[in-house]
Amino acid sequence: MAQVLESAAQSSQGGPPPRESGGLPEESPNMLVYRKMEDTVKRMQEEDVGVPVRTVKGFMTKIPSVFTGADIIQWLMKNLSIEDQAEALHLGSLIAAHGYFFPISEHVLTLKDDGTFYRFQTPYFWPSNCWEPENMDYAVYLCKRTLQNKSRSELADYEAESLARLQQAFARKWEFIVMQSEAQAKIDRKREKVEKKITESQERAFWDVHRPVPGCVNTTEVDMKKSCRIRDPHRTRKDECTGGSPPPTPPPDAKKPTMDELRRRVEFLNTQLNWHCMKTSKVAESLIGYSEQYMEYDAFLTPTEPSNPWQSDDPTFWDMEVSKEPSQQQVRRWGFSFDEVLHDPAGQDRFLRFLQSEFSSENLEFWQAVQELKRRPLREVPEHVQRIWEEFLAPGALNSINLDSHSFERTAQNICEPCRYTFEDAQEHIYKLMKSDSYGRFLRSPIYQEVLLTRKKSEYNQDRRTSFEKFTRNVSRSLKTRRRLPSTSRDPTS
Repeated sequence: MAQVLESAAQSSQGGPPPRESGGLPEESPNMLVYRKMEDTVKRMQEEDVGVPVRTVKGFMTKIPSVFTGADIIQWLMKNLSIEDQAEALHLGSLIAAHGYFFPISEHVLTLKDDGTFYRFQTPYFWPSNCWEPENMDYAVYLCKRTLQNKSRSELADYEAESLARLQQAFARKWEFIVMQSEAQAKIDRKREKVEKKITESQERAFWDVHRPVPGCVNTTEVDMKKSCRIRDPHRTRKDECTGGSPPPTPPPDAKKPTMDELRRRVEFLNTQLNWHCMKTSKVAESLIGYSEQYMEYDAFLTPTEPSNPWQSDDPTFWDMEVSKEPSQQQVRRWGFSFDEVLHDPAGQDRFLRFLQSEFSSENLEFWQAVQELKRRPLREVPEHVQRIWEEFLAPGALNSINLDSHSFERTAQNICEPCRYTFEDAQEHIYKLMKSDSYGRFLRSPIYQEVLLTRKKSEYNQDRRTSFEKFTRNVSRSLKTRRRLPSTSRDPTS
């Protein structure tokens, strides 16, 4: 790929002079790749020999400034002297992953050799400009999307979850974020229809690069190993390990490893390949986000609400215990993750009501039954295992759940030797199904939204009531103190 891009860069005419970017030096590995890709993209955009860009007319709509994936593949093979179609597809996918062109109807930035429509990204959003967008900018963008045309700008599931997390993280600044998004949406409404379509798609593609779909790689991150090697390109990895000195010669009586030792070594290395590695910057960012999200629930950092009635004479806590209704903090916490809903009995109750409205309550009931099985005495386990099997998994079961074939076969084998973890595979499958499918709709459902708004209103009225009670209490105390003053401060000599 590097040779192809290098030849394209040499054959391209003109172009901007090399410059120092704000975040990356010109000689950094990422910037070198960006420059080579941009030279190729500029050649693609030339009117005479570039990719044919056209406006596609439909029955009632027009799609402006698009081209197909097949056009890109043909152009790469013709202009970069690529003979293998798979190589051209791979090169085009790498350029698309960096956001230089993007599919107009998908969030996954990849190239397909078919009639899928693509559009070029504006140079303002190119990665070489060293964009480092913050989470607040992402919150403004998502909030603006909710104010636009729903059919074209409806949030995907992962975007809706990100918006819910950002709303919790920036709770104190959310009014400012909404004001910014409304101002940007107002400006967008004044644009022409064609320009507005193109701008919205380019902005969406920009965020697909910097906040990619879960499971996709963020191509804007800097590889630290490449950055270290670029300073000393002649230094090999062996030199780094040995410090530049010649490798030590093994002693003459050293034993050769046996076949068992080599087999164990291979198994260990294969295990290491499956380990999931994360960059320190991403780990630190996730820890900071987690700390900001749960700060108001930490009693050491934020005063608890409602306050301790034994210290403040405020009976709000006791009133909430009697009513058995969840507090606003509890309801907001359900939006953090699916585990927060399952760990709260009130959250499980509301989630069960939602599943009943969708006729899928058997999933949560099965999960709860398996959790109850794990807490049962050992002598009662076989009976409960058989009961769960007959109710949820047996042929013709009353509350049959939907399992994949692998989980069902493993569970059917485990039934022969019942224990507390007989349904572990089936429970994990149902948990992932509820988390990926039902949980996102629950947060957007009227059941959750009504509970959230009701708790906000009730706690607002409760704050007003408790504030008035505190005021009357303080006034009565001051009056009692004034009445005592003449008698207690009387001069004993008089």
